[in-house]
Amino acid sequence: MQVAIAARHGELRPDLQQVIEEKAQKLLTYFDRVIAIEVTIDFEGGRVKAEILVDAEHHDNFVAHENGDDVLACFHAALHKMEQQLKRYKEKRRTQRRESSLKELPAEEQE
Repeated sequence: MQVAIAARHGELRPDLQQVIEEKAQKLLTYFDRVIAIEVTIDFEGGRVKAEILVDAEHHDNFVAHENGDDVLACFHAALHKMEQQLKRYKEKRRTQRRESSLKELPAEEQE
């Protein structure tokens, strides 16, 4: 799995990049079919915008944004949003599998 970190209109210190990469890799604990993670930190006139884009197998991309004044605070807020999205999606898939397996039972077993 790849983690790409980019900064627009500014630079990130190496220690911040390392923290962001380590935290972003923990998204695998919520959904193991993650192919790539892109983190973009945009410095816009004194404000910071954090964006996390997660590419998952057999699914469109998941996206989370957050604006604020501090890089790590924005990243953590966006990361929390992403964790919630991945949890909801995984639970939805789990529920759909249960329902479809019940539908496949022969008619005499359902009665």
